Amino acid sequence: MSHPVGLRILGIDPGLQVTGYGVIEVGGGRPRVVEAGVIRGAESGRSKADMAQRLNLLYTGIVEVIEEFKPGAMAVEQLYAHYEHPRTAILMGHARGVLLLAAGQRNIPVTSYNATRIKKTITGHGRATKEQMQHTMLRELNLATLPEPPDVADALAAALCHYYAPEVTT
Repeated sequence: MSHPVGLRILGIDPGLQVTGYGVIEVGGGRPRVVEAGVIRGAESGRSKADMAQRLNLLYTGIVEVIEEFKPGAMAVEQLYAHYEHPRTAILMGHARGVLLLAAGQRNIPVTSYNATRIKKTITGHGRATKEQMQHTMLRELNLATLPEPPDVADALAAALCHYYAPEVTT
C-alpha cells in the first residue's frame, strides 16, 4: 500500500509510566522523523499517582502531540500479556484505551501491530532486543543519536512498520 506524500504517521509504544511516541513523515525518499519523545503517566517523583490522574496525563499528552503534528495515521504496538500477570494487561488496556480514544475523536485511523511483527518488519528478526531496535532506528531513520529511552525507538519502529507494511488490525 502506498502512502500519500506528506502523510505523518504517529507510532505509539503504550505504557502507564512511560508512553513512547514517534512521528514520521513520508516524503519523496525515506521517511523522516518529525518528532519523538515520551509522555509520562506520572509527574516526576510521583510514580504512584492514582490511575485516573495517570490516564489524564497520558490523554492530555497524546492530544498535545496529535494537535501539534496532525498525523494522518496512528500505529500502536499491541499489548502483550503473560498469563501469569493478567492485572498488568488490564492496566495497560486502560492506557491503550485513552490513546485510541484520542485518535478516534480526531478521526485518525489506528492500526495495531504485535511486537513480533514490528521487530520482524524492522530488523528481520521477531525477537530483536531493545538495543537492536534502537540501533536499527538510528540507522533506518538516519538519526544523529540513539533514540532514548527504548520506548521512543519502539514507537518509531511502530510508525515505520506501518509505513512498510500497513494492515488494519485494531
